[in-house]
Amino acid sequence: MMSSALYRLGRYAARRPWTVIGSWLVVAVLVIAASSAFGQKLEDSMGAPGLDSQRATDLLSNAGSDQAGLTAQVVVTPLDGTTFRDSAAARAGLSEVRAAAAELPKVLGASDPLAAEAGAGAVSPDGRIAVIRLQYPVQDELAPADLDNLKEFAAAADSTLRIELGGDLFFAFEEPATGLGEALGLVAAVLVLLVTFGSLIAMGLPIGLALFGLALGVSSMSLITYLIDVPSWAPVVGSMVGLGVGIDYALFLVTRHREYLAQGLTVEESVGRAVATAGQAVVFAGGTVVIAILGLAVAGVPFMTAGGIAVSVVVLIMVIASITLLPAFLGLAGHWINRLRVRRVDATAHTAGWQRWARHVSRHAVVYAVGATIALLALAAPVLALRVGTPDEGALPQNRTERRAYDLVAEGFGPGINGPLVIAVDISKDASVVQPLLDAIKADQGIAAVAPPEVNAAAGLATLVAFPTTGPQDDATLDTVERLRADVFPAVLRGSPAKAHVGGQTASFADVGARVNDRLPLFVGTVILLSVLLLTLVFRSVLVPLKAALMNLVSIGASFGVMVMVFQWGWGADLIGLESTVPIVPFIPMFMFAILFGLSMDYEVFLLSRVREQYLATGDNDGSVVHGIATTGRVITSAALIMISVFLGFVASGDPAAKMFGLGLAVAIFIDATVVRMILVPATMKLLGKANWWIPRWLDRLLPVIDVEGQAGLPTVKPAGAPAADTERALV
Repeated sequence: MMSSALYRLGRYAARRPWTVIGSWLVVAVLVIAASSAFGQKLEDSMGAPGLDSQRATDLLSNAGSDQAGLTAQVVVTPLDGTTFRDSAAARAGLSEVRAAAAELPKVLGASDPLAAEAGAGAVSPDGRIAVIRLQYPVQDELAPADLDNLKEFAAAADSTLRIELGGDLFFAFEEPATGLGEALGLVAAVLVLLVTFGSLIAMGLPIGLALFGLALGVSSMSLITYLIDVPSWAPVVGSMVGLGVGIDYALFLVTRHREYLAQGLTVEESVGRAVATAGQAVVFAGGTVVIAILGLAVAGVPFMTAGGIAVSVVVLIMVIASITLLPAFLGLAGHWINRLRVRRVDATAHTAGWQRWARHVSRHAVVYAVGATIALLALAAPVLALRVGTPDEGALPQNRTERRAYDLVAEGFGPGINGPLVIAVDISKDASVVQPLLDAIKADQGIAAVAPPEVNAAAGLATLVAFPTTGPQDDATLDTVERLRADVFPAVLRGSPAKAHVGGQTASFADVGARVNDRLPLFVGTVILLSVLLLTLVFRSVLVPLKAALMNLVSIGASFGVMVMVFQWGWGADLIGLESTVPIVPFIPMFMFAILFGLSMDYEVFLLSRVREQYLATGDNDGSVVHGIATTGRVITSAALIMISVFLGFVASGDPAAKMFGLGLAVAIFIDATVVRMILVPATMKLLGKANWWIPRWLDRLLPVIDVEGQAGLPTVKPAGAPAADTERALV
C-alpha cells in the first residue's frame, strides 16, 4: 500500500536527515550548474500547426524571406520641437541613428524613413515622428544579447533626438520583472505561517522547502528546452504555482506532524505517520495538479503544452520534496519545532470557533446555500462578455520604452501601425495576382495603408505588409483579418492557383485565441469528468463528486467574471496598476482552470476525508460535517491565505498577463476556501443528509479502494510521551 511505503520513507528521512538533505543538495548543485553552463534560452512562439498565420510563417521561412524573422521599431522624434520636414539637423540626426541601427549585430536591414519609397509608417504626416524598422532573423538565430545591444544603441544615440523602442524583439526576449511580487508574496506567507504556527522554526520549514524547490524547478526549465521549446513566461507561472503549492503542502505535513507530537509519539514515528497520512493527500493533490496541467495538450497549441510541462515539473519537484526533504528537516528539528515561539496558539479555541460556525451554517442551510449560489452566479455572469486577445504594448506601464514607442507611433500614424499584418502570397504558379490583391487589400475598410510589395519570383513568394486602421488588440482588427481571409482573398484569387495567408504577430495571437476558445469546452469537460471519477474513487459517493464538480465550475467561473470586470471593463483597474483595459490573454483561462482544478481538489480531499472518516465511525451526517469543518477550517483558511498572498504578490508586476494570473488565481482560491468550502459544502451536505454517501452497490464493487488519508496499514503504536514543554499547545 502507498501509505505503508510513505510511512517507511518518512521514518527513514527523519532517521537519516543528513543523507536525504545531502542527496538533495547534490541534485540541486548538478541541476543549477548544468542549467548555468548548458541551459538554452527560453523562447516565445505563438505558432500552432494548421493555423493560417502559421502557414504564412512557413511560406516566408521556406522562401528565406527576411519577413519570417523578428522585427524591432526605433521611434524617433526631435526634442527641440522641430520636425523632420523643416529641420536639416533633425534629418541628419535621423540618418545617423538609422545608419548606427543598421550596423547592430544580427540586423538584416533597417528601413530609411526619409527615402522616397519608404511608404506608410515612415514619417508621420506632421513630420514629428519617424519610424525605423529593423529586420532580424528568425528567433532561433537570436539571443537576449541582441535585445541588450538594441537598448545600448538607443541609450548612446544622438541626445538631440528622443528615441523609443518596441517590436517583436521585446516580446521574444524582454524578461518580465516579478521579483517584487515574489518578495511581497513571501513576506505575507511568512506572516500567515507565524500566526498559524506561532513558532519561527515551524514557520521557516515550509518557506525554506518552497524556495529550495522553486530554485531547482525554475533552473531545470533551461534544460527542458533540449526536449521542447519552453516559453519565457513559464518561470513566472511556475514561480506562482510552485511557491503556493510548496508552502501549502509543507503546511499540511507540518500541521499533522505537530498533532502527532502532541499525542506523545516520538519524532521518527510522528514524521512517518505524517508522511503516510498528510503526505498521501499531498501526492494525490499534486498528482492531480500535474495531470490537469498536462491536459493542456488538448488545446493543440505547442507553446501551451510546453509551458504546462515546465510548470508540471515545478509542481512535481514540490511534491517529491514534501515527502522526502521536509521529513528530513522535521527529523533534524526534532522537538525544537515548537521552540522559538512568537505567540502561543490555542488550538482548542480555534476548533471551537469553527465548530460554532459549522453548526450555524447547518441551522440555516437553505439560506446559505441559496445566497452563496446567487452570489457566485452573479460574479460569474460577466464571463458571457469574456473576450480573448493578447494585450499589446499600449497596456504596459509608462516607464517601459515599448509603451512610449507605442504611444508615439499611434499618435503620429494611427494605432494600426503598431500591429502590421504580414500577408504571404504563394505565386509560384501565378504571379499576376499581386497587383489585384494589393488593390483589393488597400480598398478594404479596415486597412489604412499597404507597404510596397516585395516579390521574390525565384522563390515564388510575394509579401505585402498591411496596416490596419485599428490597434492590435481591438476587435475590429480581428474582424479585418477574418474579412481578408473570408472575402477579399477568395474574390481576387478565385480560379487562380495562388494562395494568400495572413501572418504577423497580431494575426498569430488572434488565431491562437480562436483555437483555444474552440478547444476550451473539451478541456473543461475532460477535467470535470476526471474530477468526478477521482472523487468517486476516494469518497465512494455519487452526489459528493457531482456537487464538488459543479461548485468548482461555478467558483472558477466567478473568478473569470472578476477578471472580465477588472481587465475588460476597468473596474478597480487603478488599484492594481493597470493603465488601460485589455482582453484576456488566450491561454490564461485554460491554464487557470487546470491549476485551480488541482488546487481545489486539495482542499476538497482535506476537508471531506475528515468528514467521511467521522461519518463511517458514527453514522451521523450532520455531526460529521461539523467535525470536518472544525478540524480542518483553520488549516484550509491558512493554506488559502498563503496561496492568495503569493498570487496577489504577482499583481505588482508590470506585465498585464502576470496581473491576470495573479488576480485570477487569488480570487478563485479565496472563493474556493471561503464561500465554497466553509459555506456551500456544509450547507449542501446538511440538506442532502445521508444521500451524500449513497453509491450503487454494483459501482461500489467495481471501484478500487483508495485510502487517501493513509491510515490503513499503519502499525499500532503506543505513544511514548513527549516532554510537556515541547508538546504544550502544539496542535494547530
